[in-house]
Amino acid sequence: MIIVSKPRVKKLFPKRKDWSHKGDFGKLLIIGGSVKYSGSPAFAALAAYRTGVDLVTVAAPERAANIIASFSPDLITYPFKGDFLNSNRIKTLIEMEKHADAVVIGGGLGRKKETMRAVVGFLRKSNRPCVIDADAIHALRGNTKIIRQNWVITPHIMEFKALTDENPRSNVDHRVKLVKYFASRLGATILLKGHSDVISDGKETFLNETGTPYMTKGGTGDVLAGVCGALLAMGVRPIDAACAASYINGAAGQLASKKYGPGMLASDMINLIPEVIR
Repeated sequence: MIIVSKPRVKKLFPKRKDWSHKGDFGKLLIIGGSVKYSGSPAFAALAAYRTGVDLVTVAAPERAANIIASFSPDLITYPFKGDFLNSNRIKTLIEMEKHADAVVIGGGLGRKKETMRAVVGFLRKSNRPCVIDADAIHALRGNTKIIRQNWVITPHIMEFKALTDENPRSNVDHRVKLVKYFASRLGATILLKGHSDVISDGKETFLNETGTPYMTKGGTGDVLAGVCGALLAMGVRPIDAACAASYINGAAGQLASKKYGPGMLASDMINLIPEVIR
């Protein structure tokens, strides 16, 4: 087990060439949101931009997409009719994926049966590096054979239990063994969120110790997913993207908590991501 360090993260952000162009640093597709939840994909999108990805497109049900577009002119949204994702949108999402370098899916989707079927249907056909977060993790229950090596799965303890039927204890050694075992068995990188995040691809296992107890607010996991998605879109391999996202997200939370204490919000963390990277 290795502790994620600043030098390990820093090497993923080399000096950019002067003659760089839009798209050289990745295009990210984010699939999320529903009639009730619009903040989740918005947090992920803004966090991805602050991490350095060039273009982010959010595909979401119409109400969520329109709200997200109003947050910032930087955000590109593709609204589809209806209140929830359903299987009728799979073909469109696969076409959109062709123009992306990586995908983030799950935040705010909800767990309606039709939505879970749509997530599985999309992931069966997807071949891009992908962050599987939040509700999309629940869609994998009973469908683990579709999991790919270029995925990063980002569960908290209840999502980990839904995926594996195992309940991680508040003991780092126990979590390390569980995460390494299931990362190897499922064939993907797993980032188990907690007081100390545990990250493994089944071969290498890491522990990240940045973070703060004030990061219990809704949206902090969406920020993590956005950072990780940005790194995947930039061509970073999944295990390194997961480690760096964990480190950056936790460090941004630490900075935000110094200013806001228990009143900090996930949105406070986003604008601090560039400071962490610097």
